[in-house]
Amino acid sequence: MEKAILMAAGRGTRISRSIGEHSKCALDIGGMSLIRHTVSMLLRRGIETHVVVGYNKNAIYKALEGLQVRYHENAFYSVTNSLASLWWAKEELSGDSVILGNADVFWEDDVLDVLLCETRDCVMLCDSSRVDEGDYLFSVSGGKVTSYGKGKDCRNPNCEYVGLARIQGSFVQRCREKLEKMIECQRHGAWWEEMLYEMIPERPIWAYDIAGKFWAEIDFYEDYMRILDYLLVAT
Repeated sequence: MEKAILMAAGRGTRISRSIGEHSKCALDIGGMSLIRHTVSMLLRRGIETHVVVGYNKNAIYKALEGLQVRYHENAFYSVTNSLASLWWAKEELSGDSVILGNADVFWEDDVLDVLLCETRDCVMLCDSSRVDEGDYLFSVSGGKVTSYGKGKDCRNPNCEYVGLARIQGSFVQRCREKLEKMIECQRHGAWWEEMLYEMIPERPIWAYDIAGKFWAEIDFYEDYMRILDYLLVAT
């Protein structure tokens, strides 16, 4: 069975000045919370869904009330990052295919369908139309991620990272081994994506460009408003 693990433990300090103590993935996006929108999409496709909680976890429980979700808790969310959150769900890095995503990202059905059609063993979604205003950038060459980072940390960026990936086959176990090794080395302050980036010298990490499809990561209040504006037009 296909699995999905959503990282929803972080606070989101940049947007907190606008939304106070609220969890950004539990924000309302037109009658439904962002995370409920995402989880519902996954469940409609029969995908076993896991959510890692931490900050304001009760708001997320409430947002997902009635849905068949399995929870994992990063009790140390305030002093760790998303790699540690994934570690709390490490038992789910098993089986044939796992979707890994950040719960503060809005994406529509067609974005998920693109990912589910992938046959390559590790694919990260990116958007070549969002380089100028992008937050976390990729340099992609020949379909492979070659450089990554914020702003000038990424060499010759040509797309923005979307916050969503899928791993398959034997690479699922390889990721679990890499995750456990990084935690053993006290890398609990790393992002979960660094588990993939560090394997670039030994194997390809593929990228798929979804330019033209709508998605938005909520880092700032303006990102949240962009989602609301999109939904207003779409409905």
